[in-house]
Amino acid sequence: MLAEFDLIQRYFTRAADTTHGVALGVGDDATLLTPTPGQQLVVSVDTSVVDVHFPADAPARAIGHRALAVALSDLAAMGASARWTLMALTLNEVGGHADADDALIEAWLHDYAEGFHALCARHGAALVGGDVTRGALTIGVTVMGEVPSNDALTRAGARPGDILAVTGALGGGAGGLALWQRGERDLAHPLLKRYLLPEPRLAAGRALRGLASAALDISDGLLADLAHLLKASQVGAALELDALPLAEGLEQALGEEAARTAALSGGDDYELLVALPPTQWSTACQRLSAQGMTLTAIGRCTNTLGLTGVPAGVRTGWQHFHREAP
Repeated sequence: MLAEFDLIQRYFTRAADTTHGVALGVGDDATLLTPTPGQQLVVSVDTSVVDVHFPADAPARAIGHRALAVALSDLAAMGASARWTLMALTLNEVGGHADADDALIEAWLHDYAEGFHALCARHGAALVGGDVTRGALTIGVTVMGEVPSNDALTRAGARPGDILAVTGALGGGAGGLALWQRGERDLAHPLLKRYLLPEPRLAAGRALRGLASAALDISDGLLADLAHLLKASQVGAALELDALPLAEGLEQALGEEAARTAALSGGDDYELLVALPPTQWSTACQRLSAQGMTLTAIGRCTNTLGLTGVPAGVRTGWQHFHREAP
């Protein structure tokens, strides 16, 4: 297998592009970046662990895409544009093979890097540094973006009477995981695409700047993430379950009741949940429609703290250190 620095050079080094604000990129002790004047820096970090966040035998290209996509989703929630990313890759076995030979590892790295770099290119981000080490397959991704000063979307700011809405459709991540566990491997299936190749809603987040009073991305499940927004904004909410937009093929794959549960608490959707003043609703829908995206109202913020409209006993969503996490 290639030595660490040869591996970095072959798979993760691209020529520095000063148009991306990269004064010094991969290959030194640290990177030098030049933020855009008048912009605030938005930074987030995300970790993906084999057989926790993605299956060991998932295609390497999908793993590379997914590791970056879930991190970029945090920038989308803030209304930011992506600029730079750092990636720390720990690997030992790949593709579910503990005894992988050098050729298999390098083939895996090639495909993984292609998936990562392709998504970088699509969103105008540059990989500017990171680390490679040996151990159980784990991917740490730090993303950095920019948003006009004092224009970022946050979880706080929702007010009673605001419309609660989501971009796209829900439940696809959980539905895709269920199909994978049943043995489905066709990544053209819409649910598997939603699970293994999620699309961060960066353009939608930018379009909602100046309109949404609060926002966050749906990673741990609608109910779990809504709870974060309500706590930060100190409001309650009333949901309309019949309004939930379900991912394509979800009811056929899981059945009606399980599909609704997946939409409420399945996680891995990476859509945006936003609170919008009613006066901004029409403009928000028009902006997203111009991008070929939908915005669906699923409830309202209320004066009374807490959540109504959800059946008792519905699991709220994923928590890594909760004894009853799904």
